[in-house]
Amino acid sequence: MKNITVMGAGGWGIALANLLNGAGHKVALAAYFGEEARLLRDERGNDKLLPGVRIPDAVEITDFEGAGGYVRRSDVIVCASPSPAVGSTVSCVAPYLNEGQLIVNVSKGLDEKRLLRLSQVIEDVSRVPRVAVLSGPSHAEELARGVPTTIVASSRHADVADRVQDIFMTPVLRVYTNPDIIGVELGGALKNIIALAVGITDGLGLGDNSKAAIMTRGLAEISRLGVAMGADPFTFSGLSGMGDLVVTCTSVHSRNRRAGILLGQGYSAEETLKSVGMVVEGINTARAALLLAREYGVEMPITAEVNNVLFGGLDVKTAVRNLLGRDKKSEISSTLLSHPRTSAL
Repeated sequence: MKNITVMGAGGWGIALANLLNGAGHKVALAAYFGEEARLLRDERGNDKLLPGVRIPDAVEITDFEGAGGYVRRSDVIVCASPSPAVGSTVSCVAPYLNEGQLIVNVSKGLDEKRLLRLSQVIEDVSRVPRVAVLSGPSHAEELARGVPTTIVASSRHADVADRVQDIFMTPVLRVYTNPDIIGVELGGALKNIIALAVGITDGLGLGDNSKAAIMTRGLAEISRLGVAMGADPFTFSGLSGMGDLVVTCTSVHSRNRRAGILLGQGYSAEETLKSVGMVVEGINTARAALLLAREYGVEMPITAEVNNVLFGGLDVKTAVRNLLGRDKKSEISSTLLSHPRTSAL
């Protein structure tokens, strides 16, 4: 049995707290606001995020301000905050961290200001080198109901990924390990941008042909950037690459796809966020991804057009025409296989 504190009481935080409690661990769940924590204690659930899902009485509920004591006693701290809040969340608990603890990040995104992966943000803020990430095709709405789910644990330290695998593996959650933390994190972050683009095609009523094209070419540009940044190209054919891309682009639970549909129907980015009512990670990540593409000299046309729609006021139909009107290319020469690191494959 491990002592575990989950920082962040959104759908994913609640689902993981329940899962870990069911696996026999002693779990504390920390909500950002005191009022949010009080409601969760009183109602033992959040029917807006996870209808019908109850938080067991054995899960202790606190807020960020009161989480210090739980963190100090924990073997594992799970960061389940939205990606823009990961740095501030870890800063909140940093004074209570001690040697030997693990930080497991389950958020997917990039630090827009410093263009860092989230594990890098955590390492910088916490000064704790034992950081792991969990990523893959996993919606909280399904995991919370016990739907079989498979994800990937990754860390710069193989023994850390192995420990996370042991802790999180349950009869409904199968955990693989992958040493390629760069690829695992980038796959989880960048697929949200492609899901926005797929949602736009749905909002425009373009059909399955267009959707398949965006997903396939989107995976190609995710892979190109990943390989340029040092990732293993084979990671992007796995759970945290293709697997996460498929589920985020097709699921009714996907906030990014839902946001894209609204954009395709003519809503502005501001109106879209207001309508969705929750964090849309693809919008937070899009600008950082484009800056990284420029830094590494990588072509990411779908990401560029999504940025033009979100932040440049470009009409979505014009964005589609721009993609179709690009210069002629060979499919093979424009994929990750053309990169020097993988030219022998």
